[in-house]
Amino acid sequence: MPQISLSRRLRRTPFSEGVEAAGVKGYTVYNRMLLPTVFESVEADYRHLKTHVQVWDVSCERQVELRGPDAAKLMQMLTPRDLRGMLPGQCFYVPIVDETGGMLNDPVAVKLSDDRWWISIADSDLLLWVKGIANGYRLDVLVDEPDVSPLAVQGPKADELMARVFGNRVRDIRFFKFDMFEFEGRDLAVARSGYSKQGGFEIYVEGSEIGMPLWNVLFKAGEDLQVRAGCPNLIERIEGGLLSYGNDMTDDNTPHECGLGKFCNTHTAIGCIGRDALLRVTKEGPVQQIRPLAIEGEPVPPCDRPWSVFAGGKRVGQVTSAAWSPDFETNVSIGMVRLSHWDAGTEVEVETPDGMRRAIVQKRFWI
Repeated sequence: MPQISLSRRLRRTPFSEGVEAAGVKGYTVYNRMLLPTVFESVEADYRHLKTHVQVWDVSCERQVELRGPDAAKLMQMLTPRDLRGMLPGQCFYVPIVDETGGMLNDPVAVKLSDDRWWISIADSDLLLWVKGIANGYRLDVLVDEPDVSPLAVQGPKADELMARVFGNRVRDIRFFKFDMFEFEGRDLAVARSGYSKQGGFEIYVEGSEIGMPLWNVLFKAGEDLQVRAGCPNLIERIEGGLLSYGNDMTDDNTPHECGLGKFCNTHTAIGCIGRDALLRVTKEGPVQQIRPLAIEGEPVPPCDRPWSVFAGGKRVGQVTSAAWSPDFETNVSIGMVRLSHWDAGTEVEVETPDGMRRAIVQKRFWI
């Protein structure tokens, strides 16, 4: 099988040594970095994530740092979410849009102070867009990628493991908030967040040289908790409706099509570059929207391209992520479906690589 040739353009992470020692079996490329995709197997990793605790190398969630007097102004220009009430110590999920209202990214904004922010990005060249906006509007702000590599601790036993390493105060962090904790003389931002529905934390490791020391401490502290190296799990993220930028949505889609309208305060988010376009979308309403679909039959193969969705012989959408769910005993999937067929209970057909499959639009995601 052909292999990817490594180079400086495809970056290792501060935790790659630990990931390799843990027996990683597969990677994908994300923000020009290695992101593990499987260790034992997708299903075995899924079961362990739901039962115990895992440590994830998600260094690929690169940070775009905004620093300077105009940092808050620039942050608001990027997103239709109203950030005026956001306080230091909070994390907000923020759609980032272009001048047409198209999705450029769906990151988490981390407010360190009024004049310092991190944007923890999904897979795209958002740094270049932000630099262009800052320069074009002559804002007094420095935009750069700092040496910050997130490490996630996810699963039902995440609180116990983190308390053993950082102390019981870590248990007090509320969802989508963060606090500062010391490790080897460094103050690290620790947030209650992560790309799973099993609960956990993301540690913003500032300084590559302390990456492996922290990795090793977490594994030593969690031996009796059955801690393992893990990664974002395809099955669990689809069950939870966690969207993947570049897979489930692109810049051709607006936040409203992606079910993210609740994060768009277009009437009050003054300054957002895509505000005027989104005001029109808000008035007219989307003609398609992301929906969960249960696909019947045997486990489907990997969804490496969109699968067309049909009803009455007409194409009415596409499935962009799909996997067999052992817990729900069906193929769970995420699709973009037209208004005429997005109501829960609607029967459609999905053109999978194995042929046409009956599918039912669901009322909500599974977890």
